Amino acid sequence: MRPGWKWVSVALLTGTAIAQAPPPPTGNHDLGFTDTPMQPGGKWHVHDPARPAPAVVTPGATAASPPSDAIVLFDGRSADKWKPLGKPWLVANGALTVPPRDGGKGGNDLATVQAFGDVQLHLEFRSPYPPQRSSQNRGNSGIQFMQRYELQVLDGYQNPTYADGTLGSVYGWKPALANAARKPGEWQTYDVVFERPRFNADGSLKRPAYITAILNGVLVQNHQAMLGTTAWRQVSTYTAHEDALPIQLQDHDSPVSFRNIWVRPLPAAAIEQDLTGEKP
Repeated sequence: MRPGWKWVSVALLTGTAIAQAPPPPTGNHDLGFTDTPMQPGGKWHVHDPARPAPAVVTPGATAASPPSDAIVLFDGRSADKWKPLGKPWLVANGALTVPPRDGGKGGNDLATVQAFGDVQLHLEFRSPYPPQRSSQNRGNSGIQFMQRYELQVLDGYQNPTYADGTLGSVYGWKPALANAARKPGEWQTYDVVFERPRFNADGSLKRPAYITAILNGVLVQNHQAMLGTTAWRQVSTYTAHEDALPIQLQDHDSPVSFRNIWVRPLPAAAIEQDLTGEKP
C-alpha cells in the first residue's frame, strides 16, 4: 500500500475493504509541503519548504583532509596555533612531537591558542618505534578537551594495561569499545565529536559532556557521557567552568607525534537531542 493511503469500509457485494487515496497534496512537491502535520516543537511542517537548508561545506580531498569550514590547528609546518605549557614541542618532518623532559621532571603539555566548546576534531598520532617500556609508560599521551576531559592516547598494540586506561578509553572511566590499535611507528587516526557540559546558573551540572570517538575507522566511544574532569586513581567530578577553553595535548614522558590536526566548532543544532528541538 502506498504511504498515506488507508483502509476504509466500502459497501461492496463482497463486504471487503479497499484502499482509498488521500486528497492530493498541494504546492510544488519538489520544494516541500505546507499542508502536512507539524513536527514536535510546533515550528516546522513535515517537509516544510520554509525550513532553512543546510549550510554548504566543501569536503576535503580525502576523508582526513580538512573541509572548507575547518580550523587547521597543525598543517605540518607551523605550531603557531599552539602555546607550550612547558618546553616547546618539536616540529620536524611534518609532525609535532612531545619534547624530552628535563631529567624526567615536569610536564610539557601543549594547548591551543584558541578556545573551543562543542567540536569535531580530527588528528593523527604515532607512537614511538621501537616501543620502550610497557603499560601506561608506553606511547602515552592524551587529548584533553577543555584542558580537562581526556580521551586516551597510548601504544595499544599488544600492550596490556588496565581497561579504563587503554587507547580509545575515556581515561579513568570508560574502556574503548574495541582495541583498534595499529603497530607502534604507524600513523593512527582519531575522529572525535566532543560536546561540552552545560551548567546551571548556580554552578550545578545541567548536562554532562559527551564524546563520540572513531579510532582508525572503528567506533570506540558512542555518545558516551563523561564523569567530569579526568583524574588519576579517583572518580572524576564536575566543576563549573567557561563555555570555551583550549584543547590540550598531554606530555606523559613519551615522544608521541601528531599531524594533520583540525577542528570544526559545532552549531547548537548539532547538540540538540530531544524531540522538541530545544537547546540543552
